[in-house]
Amino acid sequence: MDRKNNASKQVKSASAADWIEAMRPRTLPLALSGIIAGSFIALAEHKYKWIVIIMSTITAIFLQILSNLANDYGDAVKGTDNEKRVGPVRTVQSGRITPQQMKNATILFSLFSLISGLALLYFAFGDKLWLALIFLVLGLGAIAAAIKYTMGEHAYGYKGWGDLFVFLFFGLTGVIGAWFLNTLYWRYDILLPASALGFLSTGVLNLNNMRDMDNDLASGKRSIASRLGYPKARIYHAILIFLGFILSFIYVVMNYKSIWNYLFLLTLPLFLKDLVAIFKMKDKSLLDPFLKKLALSTLLFSVLFGIGLLL
Repeated sequence: MDRKNNASKQVKSASAADWIEAMRPRTLPLALSGIIAGSFIALAEHKYKWIVIIMSTITAIFLQILSNLANDYGDAVKGTDNEKRVGPVRTVQSGRITPQQMKNATILFSLFSLISGLALLYFAFGDKLWLALIFLVLGLGAIAAAIKYTMGEHAYGYKGWGDLFVFLFFGLTGVIGAWFLNTLYWRYDILLPASALGFLSTGVLNLNNMRDMDNDLASGKRSIASRLGYPKARIYHAILIFLGFILSFIYVVMNYKSIWNYLFLLTLPLFLKDLVAIFKMKDKSLLDPFLKKLALSTLLFSVLFGIGLLL
């Protein structure tokens, strides 16, 4: 009887604020960075559809929220979110949202992502069914990747594959997908800005994993950061950031039109300032604010990169 009463109280305590926190709004800028970069490249080529850009943005938001909810559920069920965790207390971990509620929300946002993705494919491809089918497979893969990061017995985030999947979906899929859905043709040099956004996005995950590496190791989560150890993980982090700038610089050189194309370089001091602070930091628990800063810096990088292509 007591368990039923406690469960009832937990159901009632899941407020709108709890759900917003579970969706982790601070991660949304990162989810949008690749879409923005790919869309700006299409705008610069005068081959774009506003409805495609809008639906790409909505789909990316749904996928990111789905990933966050699944992560909250998966880490709580596996015991990784516990009293020793360094980062913010999660909603399932704290009991504000029950595991079943979070599982239901994960299913709901999987449906939202699928419906939004199907609408995106319709507006992008029309009757080009073979292209739509290819991207449908990619979309289903993105939904599966969002869920399987921490959920299930074979969660890839626990085996050190998180960095690769972030690179693929936040970088390559986000940028190339947004660009191709607008233009409907392929160019190899798009791999440069796509990889750049992938590396910067992976940097955010690496920061998260550096912050949590001690508890992750104790919980059986073998991220790249925990495998490398804190000193080498910081070097890996710097490499990710610099690769983002180097590849973007090469793309601009290859497609140079005006000095404004280098506008994104104005964000370099922001990244360097944070890198210096991270290398000086001994206490890993103090890394948390840098996640939001890097996500916002990456968003600004993407916006200035895109505006620079238009000027």
